[in-house]
Amino acid sequence: MYDIYSAYKHICFILTGLILIETTPKKYKYSWPIEATLDVIGGKWKPLVIYQLKDGTLRFNQIVSRVQPRITQRMLTKELRELEKDGLVIRKVYPQVPPKVEYSLTETGQSLIPILDQLCDWGSEHMGDDIEFKCEE
Repeated sequence: MYDIYSAYKHICFILTGLILIETTPKKYKYSWPIEATLDVIGGKWKPLVIYQLKDGTLRFNQIVSRVQPRITQRMLTKELRELEKDGLVIRKVYPQVPPKVEYSLTETGQSLIPILDQLCDWGSEHMGDDIEFKCEE
């Protein structure tokens, strides 16, 4: 059984270890390449947005019409901003009234299309009965 002094030393040892873990700088942000990839394109909407842009430039409302009713305009705006920040999407604003904004994939964004094509093929093959739209649509 611990006396109070031993318990105090044990708690201090644990807390010191936790502080060292928290303050030790990490050399790498990710442990695995797939973790980095999923951080950028992961989530429910980003792959769908990227896939809609695969054939070229689209305006915001065109993307909305292709992905709705499953996504709100607010969520689409958030996802597009994150994709732009991560260097996958280019946002071009035309100075006119009403504002015209177009989105297209960067070269890095385009490099994801073969991967998304494979995900579409896998989904069609293994879950086809549960899928409303086909990837070609």
